[in-house]
Amino acid sequence: MASLNKVMLIGNLTADPELKTTQSGINVTTFTIAVQRRFARQQAEGQQTADFISIVAWRQAAEFVCKYFAKGRPILVCGSIQTRTWTDQSNQKRYVTEVVADEVGFVDSKPSDGSGATPMRSENLGTPSFNNAGASKFEEVTDDDNLPF
Repeated sequence: MASLNKVMLIGNLTADPELKTTQSGINVTTFTIAVQRRFARQQAEGQQTADFISIVAWRQAAEFVCKYFAKGRPILVCGSIQTRTWTDQSNQKRYVTEVVADEVGFVDSKPSDGSGATPMRSENLGTPSFNNAGASKFEEVTDDDNLPF
């Protein structure tokens, strides 16, 4: 059976990220982003609700986040959901669900603080295109009665 675990989020950092290093010398950072919910009724009433999502970034992604992002700054995170359990010092079982970041990126323009960060722009990513080379293999169905299902 096939499975898929892919998450794409855009939100604002709730605090400045802090770079840490594991005992084996691997860089890691954990941070939280606030992702606004989209509810028509709440928006009409002027209310906003956010989900606070825990993110873990490793190695170069961790360095990148800590170098170019700060509290309140919007960020794009692509990764996967991971759950962990452990027993704390009080012998209580603890659970956490977090997103492990595979990719992080900018969603706004260059910061005015002069950090030199290059914003992620669609022209840098390439424009999606449609290739209709195989379109001649399809035949147009003009009547629903001719559909095979």
